[in-house]
Amino acid sequence: MTRAHETYDGRIAARVTVTAEGLPDWLAPVVSAAETVRPEQLSRFLPPESGSGRQSAVLILFGEGPKGPELLLMERSSSLRSHAGQPSFPGGSLDPEDGDPRTDGPLRAALREAEEETGLDPEGVQLFGVLPRLYIPVSSFVVTPVLGWWRAPTPVRAVDQAETARVFTVPVADLTDPANRATAVHPSGHHGPAFLVESALVWGFTAGVIDRILHFAGWERPWDRSKQVPLDWRA
Repeated sequence: MTRAHETYDGRIAARVTVTAEGLPDWLAPVVSAAETVRPEQLSRFLPPESGSGRQSAVLILFGEGPKGPELLLMERSSSLRSHAGQPSFPGGSLDPEDGDPRTDGPLRAALREAEEETGLDPEGVQLFGVLPRLYIPVSSFVVTPVLGWWRAPTPVRAVDQAETARVFTVPVADLTDPANRATAVHPSGHHGPAFLVESALVWGFTAGVIDRILHFAGWERPWDRSKQVPLDWRA
């Protein structure tokens, strides 16, 4: 299925299309999962029924590297007020020019934020799916995860060191390796999945979404859930 959305801002006039045509075969399980997964299967934190919350989007970008399929991640600056120092997907709040939050707004925002944060060329990204909206209580973000295929990779970097410490890719093989998996324990008592990859501890919202994608795509391998990683009290 192909869905096209056209919106415009003062800088770029572009057609935003969501299509699963022409994707590599290994992404088929992710496409299938995106079409069938329900919000409550991804997280217990769902958007408030009141409609409150800060509308935002993240780009979950799959590429292909030397070790096969990989994901693009970034590490937030330690000086930021929210989620400081955390690895995350590129993304952020919707701007008015992104369009309707209920339709094409999150698509535009995900691409725009990824370009602003990592320098990637959105022309080389094929959007192929959208996951249900989720909620991050600590920052009141209502997040739309947008799935993309890095059809034509371009160089990436931390564009603004005040916001982004580094940009890196993680092989899916490393994410599914049981040796790299653990349960993160927050001082509040909350437990959640974590990944120890590329000299980073991926936890919180990002790790939770990755964990569910691996599970519903059928890529998850049995791992020791009793292996715990305590988080700093400032996390």
